[in-house]
Amino acid sequence: MKVTILANYAPNAYKGLIQGSDREAAIKALFESVGGKVFGVMFTRGAYDMVVNAEVPDQAAGMGLALAVRASGSVTDLVVLEELDMKAVLAAANKAAKVYKPAG
Repeated sequence: MKVTILANYAPNAYKGLIQGSDREAAIKALFESVGGKVFGVMFTRGAYDMVVNAEVPDQAAGMGLALAVRASGSVTDLVVLEELDMKAVLAAANKAAKVYKPAG
């Protein structure tokens, strides 16, 4: 499952960055620990400090990874975007639309 992670560092984590902490290596090790793979890490200016494009074996691995990062206190915001199979989503939506009756 491909994922895009958007994250903001907590103030205390900036100290580690300034002191030279290799966050790209840490992120790669984190994903590998759950059977995943990192395709790219970008440090960004704007709404998020970092964008990670990666792959995890399944939803449980992705959410477990996110939970561990959140619990560390090193980020103030973490968004996990999962890639969708839009054909499958539309197939399910079409089935549901045939039987759903809106209120009113």
